[in-house]
Amino acid sequence: MRVYLPSTLTAARTVLRDRAVPAGTAFAVTPALREWYSQSDTEEMEFVALQGAARACLRLLDADPQAPPRRFVFAADVDERILRVRDDLERGAVEILEPVPLGLVRAVHTDDPADTEAQDAVRAAVEAVLESDLGSEDAAFVVDGAEGFELLWFATQELPDLL
Repeated sequence: MRVYLPSTLTAARTVLRDRAVPAGTAFAVTPALREWYSQSDTEEMEFVALQGAARACLRLLDADPQAPPRRFVFAADVDERILRVRDDLERGAVEILEPVPLGLVRAVHTDDPADTEAQDAVRAAVEAVLESDLGSEDAAFVVDGAEGFELLWFATQELPDLL
């Protein structure tokens, strides 16, 4: 199953060093996501899961204020036996029960490191994401501003250059 694991630039350095993405919350095409987007194809639903992981990156950045303001998502193909669907937390959420070897990562998605406008939008979204999660429409508007910047796709072997 394809999963999208949120991260930060700081944590991605640890992934490269340890050759594994740590266990934790990720996003995938789960039954609830499939039901909600029943008129969409798999590619569109995977994009929604990627967006869920990108939003989770904002929460990780909020917890690590020293990390550069860039969303970082690992896309990996994992055996379904190492995950538990957590649609009760958020549509598309899954819990990864063990570290994911770097060899299973198929791509890395991140904000353009040269785009200062995207970094500003991510920085503002980080400051607003918790309020957005609590229902603030103004904060949701700020978070949506960061989501307007698409994450770039990189091959796994480009990870050292991204860091």
